[in-house]
Amino acid sequence: MELIESVQNTKIKNIAKLHTRKDRRKAQQFLVEGYHLVEEAVKSGLQVETILSVNPDDVSDEMTACSKEQFQITFKIAEKLSQTESPQGIYAVCQMPEHQLSDFKQLIYLDRIQDPGNVGTIIRTADAAGYDGVVISKGTVDIYNDKVLRASQGSVFHIPVIEADFKEIKDHFNGKIYGTSLKNGRNFKDVEIADEFILVLGNEGQGVDELILEETDDNLFVPIYGQAESLNVAVCAGILMYALK
Repeated sequence: MELIESVQNTKIKNIAKLHTRKDRRKAQQFLVEGYHLVEEAVKSGLQVETILSVNPDDVSDEMTACSKEQFQITFKIAEKLSQTESPQGIYAVCQMPEHQLSDFKQLIYLDRIQDPGNVGTIIRTADAAGYDGVVISKGTVDIYNDKVLRASQGSVFHIPVIEADFKEIKDHFNGKIYGTSLKNGRNFKDVEIADEFILVLGNEGQGVDELILEETDDNLFVPIYGQAESLNVAVCAGILMYALK
């Protein structure tokens, strides 16, 4: 395995650019850090361009077989590539997958959700609950943000996630559309559950866009019995996703 020692190496500089959304989109690639996420990326069948590791023994035979090139790197380079306080020492450069709008029965739509932890957790829960996919609106945090990847625990590799506006999704769908809102909303326990539906979850501070709420069949809420002002959107999403299955 070839050793790269300099942080000024052109390949390392180009990989480090993948820390920004702009450069990820330009290259159509993203960077994965940590053994578990690299392993999940490989298992999912993603196109893995490059594996980089401080310890060559951490690179499994499967990782080698499923990637185009592998390099040993120094800890200094690991620090440059890492977006965590403690570099995990193994990285993968992956090609962004192409997902198309196709037949789906149960879908999650994220309207301008901006916290990476929330988005990653929702994707992970949608994967666990067996949903067909997640659609993110413009204004939602980039799913290839390092914090989203880590919060999803690799689920972002296993469930289709695409970016599209609400009208585009609605035009491809004939089932029910459930919004989430206290305004003209109904307790989720009182709603008749459809077999095919889209569940729309909104921005942490502003909720679901009013224009989207005008297009929904029902707006749901999760009742609060204590003194809390509201529920975290990812917690609300988890409750509703399982309740609607």
